Amino acid sequence: MTFVRDKLRPVARVMSLGLLAGTLIGCMQPTPYQPRLEGQQTGYTDRALTHNRYRITFTGNTVTPRETVESYLLLRAAEVTRAAGFTHFMFDTRNTQANTTVQAVPYLPPPDPFWGRRGGWGYWGGYGFAYDPAVDIVTRTNYEAYAEVVLLTPEQAAHEPRAINAAEVISHIGPEAAPPPPKPNQT
Repeated sequence: MTFVRDKLRPVARVMSLGLLAGTLIGCMQPTPYQPRLEGQQTGYTDRALTHNRYRITFTGNTVTPRETVESYLLLRAAEVTRAAGFTHFMFDTRNTQANTTVQAVPYLPPPDPFWGRRGGWGYWGGYGFAYDPAVDIVTRTNYEAYAEVVLLTPEQAAHEPRAINAAEVISHIGPEAAPPPPKPNQT
């Protein structure tokens, strides 16, 4: 009886950890529109390069679509424009990068110490794993949008066909990017 218990205990541990991980992954939500704080990997950043030129980024998590990341970058550019006292802006450079990671996650531990070490050329294919190893391949992609923005006055915007009105961007995209709900006070 202890032989069976000793063999099933590791399987039970792996299954409980898998259930916990599945539960936590199911709770993932797209990155909210918020600044990237110290130690975080998602959110927006902006930095003044000159009085009318800014570098702005927005990084989403693995469940944030590319379109959302690019929309939040556009919204942050409009907010920076208004905060700096300008009315229009244009992109000098802009790019969106996809960061993809691939991970192999085993289903269960091997059933015996000689797993995959079969002699001959039959179904098991000699040495190594069988043709269908108990491994799941997980691919995750997150997007990071980057732009250098030039802020424009109304007079400059009148002569620049690429000028974007900051107020219009905020009115169109702003309602979609509601700030995250405040965290309750923990005492």
